[in-house]
Formats: sequence, C-alpha cells, structure tokens
Amino acid sequence: MTETSQTIEFIRTTSADADFRKMVNALDDDLNQRNGDIQRQYDQYNKIDKIKYAMVIYADGIPVGCGCFKPFDHETIEVKRMFVKPELRGRQLAARLLQELETWALEEGFTGAVLETGVRQVEAQRLYSIAGYSKTENYGQYIGMEDSLCYRKQLK
Repeated sequence: MTETSQTIEFIRTTSADADFRKMVNALDDDLNQRNGDIQRQYDQYNKIDKIKYAMVIYADGIPVGCGCFKPFDHETIEVKRMFVKPELRGRQLAARLLQELETWALEEGFTGAVLETGVRQVEAQRLYSIAGYSKTENYGQYIGMEDSLCYRKQLK
C-alpha cells in the first residue's frame, strides 16, 4: 500500500465507536511506552466516556488515527486524544485531523480551543505550534504538573 494509492477519510463519530476506542488504546500504549509510570497520573484525565465529538482517520478503510474534543466552557473546546499510528506519521495526517476537529468545533459554535500535551511529545508540540496554538499557563487539572504543556488558540 503506497501513500499515493491510499484513500484517506476523516469520519465524525462519538466515543462509542469501536474504531475510535481501538485507536485510543493504541494511543495509551504509545504514551505508556514514552512516559512510563508518570503516565498513570494523567490517565484519570483521559476518560473518553460520552464524548460527542470524536473522529477516526481511515487509510483504505483501516483505522490509523483518532482525535476528539469536548466543551471546555461555552466558547472553547478542549482537544483530546490526538493520535496517528507511528508508521503513518510524517504525512500531515495529524495536521489535517486537527484542522477537521477545529472546523467541526466552529460548526458547533465554539470560537476557541485549548489542549494539553506532554513534554516528551515533541512532535505534538511542533504540530500545535505550526497550527497556530500558543503556549499558555497550565489550566485545570494540569496546574502544577511539570510534565504538561498547555496551548490555546482562537478558532477562525
């Protein structure tokens, strides 16, 4: 399967979707490998029950990535659970996924976005910076967590 022959689709769904849950499990495995024991303190903030705005990336009908958002406040979403399988990274899929999630949020009436990533997720930090996110003070449950980096963006 070559990159040029792949059909890539971004499908809107909910957290009840089996493929979304499969990709979240792959994300959790990736984070546990990167972060080790420290990841356990973040697991409590990564629950995906009842997420209304979830998305799965498919390559030739096979799930290869995911992302979602939930309301942070009346105007702002929190982007969560962004993941692309390692073998498909470098193809701009995460950037396209983020753009799709932002478009969906705008359609739902939201005007801003926040998100959190880890200090070891260098690729994610680069993605968010290129996509127009600015580092901000750690918010909510991430206040005082040294391994967390928080970002903010005004959606257009």
